[in-house]
Amino acid sequence: MSRSIARMSALCTAIVVMVAGSTVLAQRAAVALDPFTGYLMAHFTGESANGEQIYLAHSTNGLTWTDLNNGGPVLTSAIGTRGVRDPALVRSPAGDRYWIVATDLRIASGTSWSDAANRGSTSLVVWESADLVNWSAPRLINVAAGIPGAGNAWAPEAIYNAATGDYVVYWATNSARNGVTKHRIWYVRTSDFRSFTAPQLFIERAGSQGVIDTQIIEVPNSLGGYRYYRASADGQITIEASNSILGSWTTLGNLSHLGISNGATGGNVVEGPMWAQFNGRDEWNLWLDQFATGRGYMPISSTNLGSTQNFRTRTDYSMGAGRKRHGSILSITAAEQSRVLARWGASTPVNRLQSYNFQDRYVRHVNFDVRIDPNVNPAQDAQFRLVPGLANSSGYVSIQSVNFPGYYLRQSGFDFVLAASDGTSGFAADATFRRVAGLADPGWSSFQSYSFPDRYIRHFNYLLRLDPITTAQGRSDATFRVTA
Repeated sequence: MSRSIARMSALCTAIVVMVAGSTVLAQRAAVALDPFTGYLMAHFTGESANGEQIYLAHSTNGLTWTDLNNGGPVLTSAIGTRGVRDPALVRSPAGDRYWIVATDLRIASGTSWSDAANRGSTSLVVWESADLVNWSAPRLINVAAGIPGAGNAWAPEAIYNAATGDYVVYWATNSARNGVTKHRIWYVRTSDFRSFTAPQLFIERAGSQGVIDTQIIEVPNSLGGYRYYRASADGQITIEASNSILGSWTTLGNLSHLGISNGATGGNVVEGPMWAQFNGRDEWNLWLDQFATGRGYMPISSTNLGSTQNFRTRTDYSMGAGRKRHGSILSITAAEQSRVLARWGASTPVNRLQSYNFQDRYVRHVNFDVRIDPNVNPAQDAQFRLVPGLANSSGYVSIQSVNFPGYYLRQSGFDFVLAASDGTSGFAADATFRRVAGLADPGWSSFQSYSFPDRYIRHFNYLLRLDPITTAQGRSDATFRVTA
């Protein structure tokens, strides 16, 4: 009996230690994040040549947005379709890991919407980071491979599920089920965004009605009566609520009373619902992409998500210079904000590159070729930003176009083109240069190649080339003034 008592005592002690330990871990997770001071939006811009990549914008008040990275893409995909849309920005509960999950789709490549929906990629693209600024290479995750007849995988989202201690990743797939082909929302679970459970059906609307865009937000104090709320584009913008992510959901209504729909009842036709809570207060914005009119995102606000009647439209917002399409918003701490702005927040001056020996001519792009011309029209074709080098940011620069953000001067076979960064190390090397004292005049500048250090940018017959410089003529051709 005494031995049994001793064993029971030891077991109880172990349980107490385990419970205490788990409580400490829960408390640590709960207090790991400092107060939020800003907001970070991940988005894409549209079907332009470089629009289907990852762009970031920043706000201090949740309503006025500033484009980061001089309006250019922050991350680019060179895998899958070589384009990404609908990025979801995810933080771990402890704030020590981040992921971006996006649709693997590039309509700008000439893919039709029918092909993309029925014969498209069934994978999502994932990036991972430990600090929100240094990101892994993108990788493909084939989440829809287990769905019979899957035609695509679109508009992914992810949310941490405290009930199971892992993440629910959900997206839309077009496939046949019960004799009806349409988009439904499916989900998988993961703890590391590398291995996943088999896909399960998450949301299906009645009849032939499909659903593509849906996003869930957690309301920890259950204001309005529920812990989770989701908005879905299913002909309307339908608002639902639940106390369990994978449990049953209650329909609260839609936004038709505000003249807003996803097409079923006309009015302001929108998509891509995107939630964001105002930092420090019980008020939420639901951002809606006015794609039908091309006006981009607009917010509607609520201080109680328990009823759709509580939403109000607002006009006191600004989306910044660039167009913002379907994305997600993350509230960020002062430390996170400081890192993000230090990396991408500074606005690099706009410059021109004036030829030394033809001083009425400036470097410009035309049909993505690069040359020197006088009287450049439009003027932005001769405007560039000298940003930190893509291959080496210490002492090197890359020359980014102003009117084609994300496009850089790069050598290709020692000729120069204006090209969109594809995220590869080869592109980065070919678009990186050391700015040195001018070879013909030290008061001017010359640009030495990173990948071919014996060669410099020069013009020849007015066309830009990358050449070894051995003559006085060559030194003049390779000398430029960086002007405002």
